[in-house]
Amino acid sequence: MAEINDLRSFINVLEENGQLAEISKEVSINHEIADITASLARSDGGAAFFTNVKETEMPIFAGGVSSHKRTALALECDPKSIIDVMGEALESSNGISTQLTTEADWHENCLTGDDIDLGVLPIPKHSRGDGGSFITGAVSVTKDPVSGRGNLSYNRMLVLEKNILGFNVNEWRDVGTFMKSRPDPEAPFPVALAMGLDPAIMIAAGVRTPVDELLIAGAIRNEGIKVCKGKTVDIDIPAHSEIVIEGHIRPAQRAPEGPLAEFHGYHGEMWDSPTLEVSAISFRHEPIYQTIIPGWYEHIYIGNILPREPLLRKHIRHIDPNADVIIPPYGNGFMAVIQVDRDNPGTPKNLAMAAMSAHINIRNVVVVDRDVNMHESSEVLWAITNRVHWERDVFQVGEAQGHEMDPTADKRGISTKVGIDATYKRERREYGERVAYPSIDLSNFLKG
Repeated sequence: MAEINDLRSFINVLEENGQLAEISKEVSINHEIADITASLARSDGGAAFFTNVKETEMPIFAGGVSSHKRTALALECDPKSIIDVMGEALESSNGISTQLTTEADWHENCLTGDDIDLGVLPIPKHSRGDGGSFITGAVSVTKDPVSGRGNLSYNRMLVLEKNILGFNVNEWRDVGTFMKSRPDPEAPFPVALAMGLDPAIMIAAGVRTPVDELLIAGAIRNEGIKVCKGKTVDIDIPAHSEIVIEGHIRPAQRAPEGPLAEFHGYHGEMWDSPTLEVSAISFRHEPIYQTIIPGWYEHIYIGNILPREPLLRKHIRHIDPNADVIIPPYGNGFMAVIQVDRDNPGTPKNLAMAAMSAHINIRNVVVVDRDVNMHESSEVLWAITNRVHWERDVFQVGEAQGHEMDPTADKRGISTKVGIDATYKRERREYGERVAYPSIDLSNFLKG
């Protein structure tokens, strides 16, 4: 039995491991929640749990999957095993089917009809450049009307009226594909928004895959995720959700939606997006509201790092079976760092090219030696500064296809990809080994 099966058990695990910062001082949902959570992520200060929010009696949780330490706790593994665990979970043969139940935690309270009011939820204004109050931490749960396959995804949602949300959906996302596959693509489309979840579900929702992502969450937990039918929509919804919003996306009824802080570090554009009409708001007694700070570490971890590092490693290990790779959060998903035991002058460039082709987002690739801690940005910069001859060790791939939201690309995603061989070239000049000082337990030397 997994130790974590919902948000509350995850919060307990974080607290037990010194990775939870409980904020009891009064804060506002207008910018302060986001500012404090971002500062905690920046200083590795733990996930944020706000228990005294000015605008509501609901506590707010944020930043649960925003560092290697907390991601490892969420996956119930060692930090060094994160890619292995994710790689196993992403194998379709390892998926574990859901368990259908008739009882759910969120059945305890339900608002329908004239009682529906999104104002009962403490939906934050995150960045000062955002266009309003956005739901960012909800997982959109939908179903393919053709095959019946379930799907999890993330969609930004702007509060427009007390029962109406602007629902941003990219054409290539499964939600958009599902709507278009119907005989009447403009008809209302059922959706459920699950909030306050087991992080395994949050992580699985960031994966783009042809199977139901709830099977991936089951593989992470090694047991099927419990689901329950919605009250007003025929959708299987995680039973241990804190809050569930049900409704119908209206493709033909659109409204301006945006901007919102995006993963690339800028504010996304305003979109003429479909709207979502809410048909029910259900929640546990004393529910916990969960948000993701947009354009910051958790956004990057869930959307860019965890689903893509296993794919990236599989590609590069065709060339070097012992190579390791990370997608560092400070690179917004556009950068990869590869670590090798260099045995051939040309191998680093081959590895960089393999990484560029592994995923469309990867634009900059840095290859380093084992004596460089690839998880530390200062170490990577040291290698670039001290081991790169710019004319010989850097190459470019011009006019390459990338992501349309890449700030360096044109509107179709065309940009230049760059590979940097930051390995030690002993054949050029021998400097010996790096200066190194072992870590010391200072408590043995400093007075308490």
